[in-house]
Amino acid sequence: MSNINSAKATLITGVIGEDVHVTGIRILEHALKNSGFNVHSLGIHNTQEDFIKAAVDTGADAILISSLCGHARLLVDDIRQKCTQKGLENILLYIGGQLVIHAEEWKKTERTFKKIGFNRVYQPFILPEPVIADLKGDLKIE
Repeated sequence: MSNINSAKATLITGVIGEDVHVTGIRILEHALKNSGFNVHSLGIHNTQEDFIKAAVDTGADAILISSLCGHARLLVDDIRQKCTQKGLENILLYIGGQLVIHAEEWKKTERTFKKIGFNRVYQPFILPEPVIADLKGDLKIE
């Protein structure tokens, strides 16, 4: 991607599935907006298709998905393929939260979601700053 101004970078954010835990994504959305990103929040109870449709409709640069229910693997399993089918083969996919129910080494969880097609995978309770830094780096924002 070419260098872009963060004010022009469009992000789709929201919570996937029946998860109603919204505090973390709201904090992140606030920080993203304060950093100049154009944030389109979908709120809670979203499907893969909701995220993808919003990304197509807005010309988004990235989709950021939150999940705390522990069932994220089932909820996002083929999202990269669906993005590609809709012409979003280069969109950045980020996911974070309590992604699995069982105790598992973080590196294994991260590998699982990267294999699905996510560019970045975040542990629970991460602060916004590393996510913003990653977005700026991945989008080549100065």
